[in-house]
Amino acid sequence: MKALRLIAKAVALLLILVGLAATIVPHYLDRIYYEGPESGHYDGERFFNPDGDGDTLRMPRPGGRRGFLWSQLTGDDGRPAWPDTVAVDASRPAARVMGDAMVATWIGHATVLVQTQGLNILTDPIYAERAGPFGLGPRRVAKPGVAFDDLPRIDLVLISHNHYDHLEQATLKRLWQRDRPLVVTSLGNDSVIGQVGVPATALDWGRERVIRPGVSVVVTRNHHWGSRWFADRNRALWSSFVIKLPGGNVFFAGDTGMGDGRWPAEAAKLGPVRLALLPIGAFRFVPGQMAAGSHIGPPQAVQIFERLGASTAIPIHWGTFRLSYEAYDTPPRLLGAAMRCSTVQPGARFAPVRLGQPVTIGPVVARPVAGQTDDATMRRCLDTPAVHALR
Repeated sequence: MKALRLIAKAVALLLILVGLAATIVPHYLDRIYYEGPESGHYDGERFFNPDGDGDTLRMPRPGGRRGFLWSQLTGDDGRPAWPDTVAVDASRPAARVMGDAMVATWIGHATVLVQTQGLNILTDPIYAERAGPFGLGPRRVAKPGVAFDDLPRIDLVLISHNHYDHLEQATLKRLWQRDRPLVVTSLGNDSVIGQVGVPATALDWGRERVIRPGVSVVVTRNHHWGSRWFADRNRALWSSFVIKLPGGNVFFAGDTGMGDGRWPAEAAKLGPVRLALLPIGAFRFVPGQMAAGSHIGPPQAVQIFERLGASTAIPIHWGTFRLSYEAYDTPPRLLGAAMRCSTVQPGARFAPVRLGQPVTIGPVVARPVAGQTDDATMRRCLDTPAVHALR
């Protein structure tokens, strides 16, 4: 009898919890991050890509959402093994880099420290051991290339969108408590950042924030989507950024697919791009895939490099968290092959850098763009046994 009473109480408690979840959880998960007038990429409730969302709505591999989540949790889809850990020679950057000199340090994933004009700029900072909520998600295989306590005083932080591997609240809170940096993001993400007491300036695509005379940040278009949960999809906007500087601009692509491929030229109109930070990983969800709707692969990254007319680019978004199917070293190896297929002019550089190693960025290379490698030409050029052997 006592056992039956305990079971009845447990069932009653379970029913109460289910009832509370039915009324509370949906409101919690479907957060309203932004409210404003409709635009060419906002319908009054959710943001959208003006060049179409079909490729970002489809699951990146066969089997639907359940199959994708299961393969991500288990890795049971024939994917090549990744190393458990990767050796990183961490560094301690200079306190400041003055004038037109520029130094960039890849810290890991999409986190890059850019130092120039006496400013310390940090992109999508993540120091978490796992990229996901509640301590879940893909585990870091490479420790940060610069320890948090070795970061110089940060003046400006750019947050591209609200996915957990790009907007990490704990790191933002630590940065705010230590340095009080200006945080610039796109519409709605300020609400997510503000949950941990960090103020942020949220701007729409095309809007600009002046940092000081001659230096400003423009929030620019890319092709992606946003969500912290399943039900709050596209409640906040995603973006790339152009940092306008006297010695040539910095372009940070954030996290992006190719979409219509016109947005790099839009960014290039804001001035010559001295340094571009371009993602090359998390693009393969079935064997042989070269790009996903939400993530460019190395061949498309090279095409974006061409369309930006950038002088130097650093590949990011690879080799830190395992988010997709490809082998650990496939992104940089495929990048090298794609660069050999490109029309990029001599003097321009887009090649991997070592985690944690400061890289001196040269001046803008005054060069005409001889042409742009189209998809068909890139595919033919990459149709080689060496490229097909890359998993």
